[in-house]
Amino acid sequence: MHWVDWCILLIPLLTILGLSIYSGKYVRSVVDFLAAGRVAGRYTLAVGDMAAGLGVITLVALCESKFQSGYGIDFWSKLGGPVSIVLSLTGFCVYRWRETKALSFGQFLEIRYSRSFRVFAASIRVIAETITNAIGPAIAVNFFLYFLNIPHAITIWGLNIPCYAIVLTVLIAVAMVCIWSGGRVSLLITDTFQGILCYPVFVVLVGYILVNFSWSTDVVPVMMDRVPGESFINPYDLDKLRDFNIFALIVTIFSTILNRASWFGNDTSNSARTPHEQKMAGVLGAWRSGLSVVLLTVVALMVITIMNNGKFADEAKEIRDTLTEKVAIEAIPNPVEREKIVAEVKALPPQRHIPDGKNPLSITENLETPIFETVKKTIGDDGEGNFTFQRFRTMYQQMMMTIAMRKTLPVGIAGAFGLLMIMLMISTDDSRIFNSSSTILQDVIMPFMKKPFTPKGHLLALRLSALGVAVIFWFFSLLFVQLDYIFMFITIMCAIWLGGAGAVTLGGLYTKFGNTVGAYSAVIAGATVSVGGIFMQRYWAQMIYPMLCERGWDKAVGNFLSTVSDPFNPYIVWTMNPEKFPINSQEIYFIAMLCGISGYVIGSLVTYKEPFNLDRMLHRGVYSIDGEKKISSKWTLKNTFGKLIGITPEYSRGDKIIAWSVFFYSIVYTFVIMFIGVWIWNLFSPWPEVYWSYYFYVNTLLVPSIAGIITTVWFMWGGIRDTIRLFRDLENRTVNVLDDGRVSGHVSLADQAEIDHIDEEVEEAREADERDEKQ
Repeated sequence: MHWVDWCILLIPLLTILGLSIYSGKYVRSVVDFLAAGRVAGRYTLAVGDMAAGLGVITLVALCESKFQSGYGIDFWSKLGGPVSIVLSLTGFCVYRWRETKALSFGQFLEIRYSRSFRVFAASIRVIAETITNAIGPAIAVNFFLYFLNIPHAITIWGLNIPCYAIVLTVLIAVAMVCIWSGGRVSLLITDTFQGILCYPVFVVLVGYILVNFSWSTDVVPVMMDRVPGESFINPYDLDKLRDFNIFALIVTIFSTILNRASWFGNDTSNSARTPHEQKMAGVLGAWRSGLSVVLLTVVALMVITIMNNGKFADEAKEIRDTLTEKVAIEAIPNPVEREKIVAEVKALPPQRHIPDGKNPLSITENLETPIFETVKKTIGDDGEGNFTFQRFRTMYQQMMMTIAMRKTLPVGIAGAFGLLMIMLMISTDDSRIFNSSSTILQDVIMPFMKKPFTPKGHLLALRLSALGVAVIFWFFSLLFVQLDYIFMFITIMCAIWLGGAGAVTLGGLYTKFGNTVGAYSAVIAGATVSVGGIFMQRYWAQMIYPMLCERGWDKAVGNFLSTVSDPFNPYIVWTMNPEKFPINSQEIYFIAMLCGISGYVIGSLVTYKEPFNLDRMLHRGVYSIDGEKKISSKWTLKNTFGKLIGITPEYSRGDKIIAWSVFFYSIVYTFVIMFIGVWIWNLFSPWPEVYWSYYFYVNTLLVPSIAGIITTVWFMWGGIRDTIRLFRDLENRTVNVLDDGRVSGHVSLADQAEIDHIDEEVEEAREADERDEKQ
């Protein structure tokens, strides 16, 4: 990159690190370190969560998936929009979670179920969370190696050191700087600062791509140049899509509801000033990501267009040659085979494909096919050859966007894109390290301690736990080998926990019949299905499929899988494949969730003794401890609709405006007009593909871009205002940890009552658990 790009990248990075160190002065208690003193405002939470949730891995994974499936499926994804909005507007799970006043997810599990289940569930969650999140640094390191054109290895004093390990160490160290000094305070402040910086970068990048790539002459012809059943733009022509299809969308919507609270506890869900402020941060979540979604879309469209439109054949040829050379070094261990592949790919002529529909492309026959056939022919098709090919193809598809951006963006814009990526990497990785580490300490280690930490010792233990998780991330990323799409890998790894967690959390917050036996049954059932699926996917090409062929079982197993999946064709198709396990990650995840629900219900009902006291856990009625007045109102004709979308007497006029704006944009415009209206129109008069190109442009680019520019100004102002208030509130929260571990300074009566009452609840839960074990 040019020196201007390096300045654009490094100066804000140093500012972020300095801000994280400075914010450590506000950490004076464990509550500050874990939950930012519970004084955060809605815009701080909304902007910070946007930055923390939008990582390098998100952009890489989205481009990888859209290059295979296009955007036709996005029309049907609008079915999930109302679900997410209703969940946010009503505060589903969020409000009850804040009412429990638990400082960690494990503390909630101990109060609702038992101490032993707290440790068990926290262990499963930590394993799934850590392995899943550790892929983030691995993808980010590869991105920066390819984007900054860093060599794969350097020689120091005669020792050959891989640059992957060096860059990985630097990235993990940067994340630890943000965590060490201030914990959640540092993360919240730096994430908000990074989010505020991201908004203008979104505007610049979106503007550059839209100006330099014509929608009608460059993009649309490529999107329409697909074989029947694999359309990139027509939602009624998707029958042959396999991994990212209608069934995957159904699984996503189902999981959104079931696992609404499954990751609560060690994120910003504890950090708001009040439950209402936490709820409003969730409502604002519908607006905060507007322009970031547009950016993800236009970047993916740019890559698809460059690689498949003959107008950009020379640029695409350079990208393919560079990509093949760099991926071969990493994925193909045999140097002779590697050099042969690189030479043969470079000898291929530029593919000047004209996207006129005469020779449409498909998933199996496209402009990347000659490269993959060259690799396949060279390395062979035995077990080891299939494994190597799968690894090469995965890396090739993931890093395509990175090389395309490096070769396409001019000076200045390239620096802004690099800055965006490094900010998203920091905000994502530090949050995930912190969340995993606090879970390990709070929910796995501390329940076994006979003597509790002093406040000062607790803070040190939290920091050391974060350091330990960072080391785990480092080792896992160093040894990481991925063979599937990123979204699929994340899905199957999360399923170890989410397969049974949804039943446990929803049952814990909303049912009285759920008990410890049901909770154990749900988590064990979900995890067993998921781990079995992971094993099959990992060793299918190398070991399992060759074994089936050797014993003559391949046809019988193939017939069985086909018979089971036939009723669900074309959305679920299980056919034998020597390279890939026939059942994909979304399907395994769905099976795991069904098993988890069944385990929870059956286990709880079989061992049911008495209803659980939800009012006590939620501090309602006679169990209220903080003097908070519960405002209630009767249902009337005037307020019925407002109540249905979550508006309560606690809402100010501004809150109501925000809630109604979310409702009208997400429900009335996006769902009723742009989905239901268009769906009805197509029932009577199906649209040609050119109509869908107009629809896609208006609904996915034009309107979201206009809304995104407005919300950019709105959230930048709100984020700055709430961050200033956060600093002021933390300054006024004068709680100090003395050398002997005692706490001096001011603690509110509500906070002290909350801490004392939760301690009593946990102790009572432990005593009850011990009595049950003795019986």
